[in-house]
Amino acid sequence: MKTILIIGLGRFGRHCARKLNEMGHQVMAVDVREDRVDTVLPYVTDGLIGNSTRADFMKTLGVRNYDVCIVAIGDDFQSSLETTALLKDLGAQYVVARAARDVHARFLARNGADEVIYPERQLAEWTAIRYSSNHILDYTPLGKGIAVYEMSIPDNWTGKSLASLDLRRKHKINVFAIKQGDLLITDINPDAPLRGNQTLMVIGTNKDIDKCFQ
Repeated sequence: MKTILIIGLGRFGRHCARKLNEMGHQVMAVDVREDRVDTVLPYVTDGLIGNSTRADFMKTLGVRNYDVCIVAIGDDFQSSLETTALLKDLGAQYVVARAARDVHARFLARNGADEVIYPERQLAEWTAIRYSSNHILDYTPLGKGIAVYEMSIPDNWTGKSLASLDLRRKHKINVFAIKQGDLLITDINPDAPLRGNQTLMVIGTNKDIDKCFQ
């Protein structure tokens, strides 16, 4: 379990708070608007109304005590920048800041953000890859063009084994698990026939995946 401070409770911040709560983490939620704080109170450890660009308010949060501080402010870049800088000045251990554009990311990094995320761009990339293929069900980028994919099994693969398909040699992709309903099989029998109700968890590049599953 981690202690996490979220500043900015727009849609992105609220979704983060809810998910972190579901995962069992302790979450302190902060926003300048009372209605936004009231909305998240049922699923955070605590919530405060305050202006994160004011040093006197930020000092009351004890930011050194949080494992991660997330700056989720999306509609006011100046406030996001000032909040990020204040967090680092006050000794925050790890600051994750939200950016909408590359220029924002550069300024946030220069002002102390340990990591910058692009929710809209990342979702757009996921959507484009997910819905441009008939077989990609999920997609998680790992960097350098490589990603983890959940793939449905093509009809002409049903009844064949992974050994006979020889995906690693022919297509440069690696199958590391098979999903069947809620069951994740990691101890794969390469000679077992594939079933239509299964999906494959694979690692590879988007180019190789497209070529293999086209």
